[in-house]
Amino acid sequence: MTATEKELSNESPPCATNKLSNYLWEDHPDENKWADCVHCGMCLESCPTYLETGQEQHSPRGRVHLIKSVAEGKLEVNEQFMDPVFQCLDCRACTTACPADVDVGGLIEEARGQVRQAMPLTGMKGAISSFFLKGLFPHPNRLQAAGGLLKFYQKSGLQKAVRSTGALRVMPKHLAEMEAIMPEITTSVRKKYKDVEVIPAKGTPKAQVAMLKGCIMDVMFGDINQSTINVLTHNGNDVELPKNQTCCGALHVHAGDRETGKKLAKQNIEAFEKSNKVVVNAAGCGCALKEYPELLRNEPEWKERAEAFSEKVEDISKYLYDTGYEKPTSSINKRITYHDACHLAHGQGVRHEPRQLLKDIPGVTFIEQPNADTCCGSAGIYNITNPEMATAVLERKMENVPDDVDMISMGNPGCMLQMAMGVQKYGRSGEIVHTVQLLDWAYQEDQKKQPQTTDARKE
Repeated sequence: MTATEKELSNESPPCATNKLSNYLWEDHPDENKWADCVHCGMCLESCPTYLETGQEQHSPRGRVHLIKSVAEGKLEVNEQFMDPVFQCLDCRACTTACPADVDVGGLIEEARGQVRQAMPLTGMKGAISSFFLKGLFPHPNRLQAAGGLLKFYQKSGLQKAVRSTGALRVMPKHLAEMEAIMPEITTSVRKKYKDVEVIPAKGTPKAQVAMLKGCIMDVMFGDINQSTINVLTHNGNDVELPKNQTCCGALHVHAGDRETGKKLAKQNIEAFEKSNKVVVNAAGCGCALKEYPELLRNEPEWKERAEAFSEKVEDISKYLYDTGYEKPTSSINKRITYHDACHLAHGQGVRHEPRQLLKDIPGVTFIEQPNADTCCGSAGIYNITNPEMATAVLERKMENVPDDVDMISMGNPGCMLQMAMGVQKYGRSGEIVHTVQLLDWAYQEDQKKQPQTTDARKE
């Protein structure tokens, strides 16, 4: 151990039981997570970065070995360690493939926390990271202001001018491609229901559920949040919108900023503590909420509260499937395929439910996608921080998307943006939609056929 490391160690006592460990800060990678890894190689073919590079350090078992080696004092937390850890997409496919269920994703996130404490971002990268992770995402009012600026950019004619003049050519290629597929900004649920705490069910209520509004979801995809409310209320649910809820913290944890992630987790636990059920329409957010007990594992009081909270978290598709939902009668005559968001399929084990929702819509011809649960390359902000690898992963993904589909359905906003970029980049025609939107559209057609009724509770 170097003198500098000893100095740091004295300032912030290491948590590792192994005195040789080069993890010098609290919240180090949990050795229980790598204990069952026997380096069998069953994970290799499931790993997008290994398939692209063929390099052992960019495979799940290679990363586990590196993380373990730092704990044993054989490696330092340095650039050579950082690269494989941050090149990981954290897609969790390796855990699905692993016979021993080794939690590689959890190890990666804990290792990133150590890296960012040992090697904090500086200069422009540090400023940009701090602006978004600390200055924007945790603050709903600032996010709403940012959404307003994006809406102005689209509606004022500025976007059209920027595109027609070729100004986008001065931007990095991957950012210009993302601007080209930016969804139309609509009114956010936070703004639309700012004075409403509970949106009543249509007809006789059968349950009350809380809904996570999210940050990116509510700003960029306010229409999907509205569709979620429509579908829940249509199926007899009063929808609660707790005022003090905030960003789930997934992007922070992925980036190694575990302290901010913990602060956001505690705020959400308090916000939803009185709720019976927390429904989420973004796979990454849902997975992050379910993993709060892991994030807060070193704080016994909060860990217990986090465990109670995580038990209440449910993806919208699973909640509808488990509690029963009205099958629409109106047709959507489209050929539709489904993309499994990593943090829904691998992170939460939700696969069958969204497919069944689609199949229950009359007129839908469901086309199963080969390797539907492989990563699209979005992975939070991975497509911004690692554009070359993200593009390679997206290209492999698009090779599996059937050519003759009208729509590609999924349950995560990051995937929607990335897959939309893939559709444009590779000349596809499939429209990108959220699964709950399709159910909402079918219900809307049903309602047009029925006479208007009055909610008895409002009389």
